[in-house]
Amino acid sequence: MQLHLPDEAATARLGADLAHALAPGLALYLHGDLGAGKTALTRALLHAAGHQGRVKSPTYTLAEPYEVEIAGRMVTAIHFDLYRMASPEEFLEAGFREHFNENTVCIVEWPEKGETVLPPPDIHITLALAQHGRDVELRALSDKGHQCLARLKFAPNL
Repeated sequence: MQLHLPDEAATARLGADLAHALAPGLALYLHGDLGAGKTALTRALLHAAGHQGRVKSPTYTLAEPYEVEIAGRMVTAIHFDLYRMASPEEFLEAGFREHFNENTVCIVEWPEKGETVLPPPDIHITLALAQHGRDVELRALSDKGHQCLARLKFAPNL
């Protein structure tokens, strides 16, 4: 699925609509340059799933957990930002891999920094700054990912 997001509001709508399509156990890997909108999309997703507080990029902590409602039940969504990770082994040493299970939604920024140790994703989301707004590609890589994108109802120009 390829979309053009004309402004920040469209990015927020995509994040909110994606939150309503998620299911526990999904792993989303976000790709894109600095400033492409990975954290903005994640912030909108987490707020739409019920998180009331601030959503900050976990650039220095590597991971931030949030209790949210996904598919009608409370689950933990963990926002990972691997940008400053020194090596993939750091991910393993922190015990982060255990969070990838059927009861958690994992959202990973900069997954290429840990690709040798990360579990396979259900959905790749690639964001790129475009002349006006952003281009985004959502690509399902598993049955759960295909089911999620089939549930996604998104109209970027509303």
